[in-house]
Formats: sequence, structure tokens, C-alpha cells
Amino acid sequence: MPSSHVTVEQWTKMFEDIGLTDPDMHRWHELFERRHPDGHQGFLEWLQLPAERVADIRRKSAEAS
Repeated sequence: MPSSHVTVEQWTKMFEDIGLTDPDMHRWHELFERRHPDGHQGFLEWLQLPAERVADIRRKSAEAS
């Protein structure tokens, strides 16, 4: 039976499969953080990332905006 959880690697692979580059994905995070910071937090937690990685992604996303 397939897992109901999507890993960050699977999510990233889907982005790559539709043609997003690393800079595109960084820009996506920047927009998500700027427009919907609580949703961005929730999404990163949904991916089950460690709290330190969530904080790092959000910090880098906010700095770039």
C-alpha cells in the first residue's frame, strides 16, 4: 500500500518534472513566505522537515524577498 505522506524529495522531483529549476523553486519559497507565511510554515511542517530546516528555509526565503 502506498504511503499517504509525500517526502520533500518526492515534492522536489515533481517540481523538477514540470521543469522548475533550483532558482525557480527558491523563488516559489520566497513568494510563499511573503504572501502566506503561516501557510508556508504549515506546508514545510506537512513535509515533516525538522524544525531547524523549516526555520532555515523561512529565514532564507524572507531575506531574499
